[in-house]
Amino acid sequence: MTFPHIAPFRFGVQCSRAANRTEWVDLAKKTEANGFSCLTMPDHFTDQLAPIPALQSVADATSTLRVGALVWDNDYKHPVVLAKELATIDLLSEGRLEIGLGAGWMVSDYEQSGIAYDTPGVRIDRFIEGLAIIKAAMGDDPVNHSGTHYNVANYVGMPKPVQRPYPPILIGGGGKRVLSYAAREADIIGINGTMTAGVVGPEAISTMTAEAVTEKVNIVINAAGSRLPNIEMNIRAFFVKVTDDAAGTISGVAQMIGVTPSMVEETPFALIGPPSKIIEDLIARREQWGFSYIIVGAEDVDSFAPVVAALNGK
Repeated sequence: MTFPHIAPFRFGVQCSRAANRTEWVDLAKKTEANGFSCLTMPDHFTDQLAPIPALQSVADATSTLRVGALVWDNDYKHPVVLAKELATIDLLSEGRLEIGLGAGWMVSDYEQSGIAYDTPGVRIDRFIEGLAIIKAAMGDDPVNHSGTHYNVANYVGMPKPVQRPYPPILIGGGGKRVLSYAAREADIIGINGTMTAGVVGPEAISTMTAEAVTEKVNIVINAAGSRLPNIEMNIRAFFVKVTDDAAGTISGVAQMIGVTPSMVEETPFALIGPPSKIIEDLIARREQWGFSYIIVGAEDVDSFAPVVAALNGK
C-alpha cells in the first residue's frame, strides 16, 4: 500500500498533568523550544488538568505552539458551551487552536460521573450533531438546529474564532462509521484502535496491528475522494522509546501487552529505537499510511527532539 498524498511532517506532545503552574508552563515552553507544533491534552475525569483552562495557560506561555484536545468528549459539554470556549481560546491564542472532538469511549468516566453511557451508535449520532452545531456557532449566521439530541434556536455564537470559518477539526476513529464521517468532514484524521470495549485492553490492542491500520486508512481513502489532499493524517504513538536497544525494548513491550515482537515492530503506534531508526520508520509509514502528524507523550519531549529536528516540515 502506498498512500496517495504525502504531507510535511509535524509533531505534537500529549500532556495531561503538572504539580503546579511553573511545571506546566515549563513543559509548554520546552515543547515549543524543541520544535513541536502542538500541545494536546486528553479529556477525561482521571488525574489530569481540565483541558480548557490548561490549554489557555499553554497558549499564554508560548507564541507559536498550537493547542488542542485529543480529544474533547462531545458528551461532557453541550456543544453551544464548548463552541464558545473553543472560539475564546482561538481568539486569545491569536489563532492557534485545533479542535479535536470525539463521541466518547472511556466507560469509567461515564460510570464515575453518572453520565449515561449510551450505545456507540447513539454516542456517534450525538457527536455528529454536536460538531455540526459547533461549526455553525462559529459561522456568521444564527444557529437553528432541531435534532434528535440537541435543539438550538436563533443562537448567535460569540466570540468568533480567528481561524475562519473555524479552527482545524481533528476527528479520531477506529471504526468504519467514524472514519468515513471524518473523511468527509475533518481536516485532520487520527487513526485509533477500536475502543468499543470502553477500556484499553486486548480488544483495542488487537486492532492496532499494521494490517488493521491498513484497513482503517483504506476506509479514509475511499470515503474522502477529492478531499484527500486536504486531509492531514495523524497518529498518537503510545509506545515510544528512544534507545539503542531497539530489539530488547520491543521484546519487553510485546511481553507487557501480550503480543508478538513483530506486531510491536510493525505497528505505527510504536516508535522504538535510536533516532536514525525512528526517522526511517516514520518516513516509511508516511509513504505507506500517510501519517505526517505524529503525537508522542510528555515524557518524550526531550528524547524525541532529535527526530523532530530531522523531519519537521519535510
